[in-house]
Amino acid sequence: MTTILLTNDDGVTSQGLWALYDILEPIGQLLVIVPDSPRSATGMSLTFHKPLRIAKMKFRKRHTYVVSGNPADCVFLGVSQVLAGKLPDVVVSGINQGDNVTAQTVFASGTVAAAMQGAVIGVKSLAFSLAFPEDKRLPGRLTAHKFEEGAKFARKIVTRILDESLPQGVDYLNINFPFEIDPTTPVKMTRLGKRKYNDNVIERIDPRGRRYYWQWGAIRPDEEFEEGTDAHAVLVEKVISITPMQLDSSMNANGSAFSDLIDG
Repeated sequence: MTTILLTNDDGVTSQGLWALYDILEPIGQLLVIVPDSPRSATGMSLTFHKPLRIAKMKFRKRHTYVVSGNPADCVFLGVSQVLAGKLPDVVVSGINQGDNVTAQTVFASGTVAAAMQGAVIGVKSLAFSLAFPEDKRLPGRLTAHKFEEGAKFARKIVTRILDESLPQGVDYLNINFPFEIDPTTPVKMTRLGKRKYNDNVIERIDPRGRRYYWQWGAIRPDEEFEEGTDAHAVLVEKVISITPMQLDSSMNANGSAFSDLIDG
């Protein structure tokens, strides 16, 4: 039977997680293993400096495992401990509440990191994220509907990857849905953009007179997102973005710029 390892970086209460669960349950045996609290922006951080715990529990009458670590830890322990070393057929991460577009966001993302960890151990892996307005609080019913629309598309992708595998040279896929998603939303193959945010730091003084710093990012204007990138597709065109990803991001060493270093 097909085994699907389902994880996220938002924890067990995530609407996006259970939207995926409900729509993927008919096509395979689901192992749900997630962090015990939100772990956004943890990147591919594996926990080696302290012990980790796995707790088995029921949430909404569904069996799940929660880990006192990060999304990459969930994949690591899900395979090594819960599955006793047996590889799942696919790792599915998400649906994240918030997009993961551009390198600036992708390489910080716990959602994408779970897919990266799956790819590292040789499993077909997919990360799903849904863009949300950053300046609005939305009713739960509306967000649930958006996750359900994203999950319908996710099932098509997961089914196809299980049937046909990933394209040659691709290690995992990063898929982003626009908030405006509906059954007619187009799909584009994209490349990874560079930056979503302009970085800012605020310096403040705490009650004891000590300086502290609060980092934050202001989203860049639409015209600064290059056509063909994931950010332009999701944030400007409002279409679904599929970005094929490789673990090997190094460039071929076929130039002569560093020949003096190579030759000593």
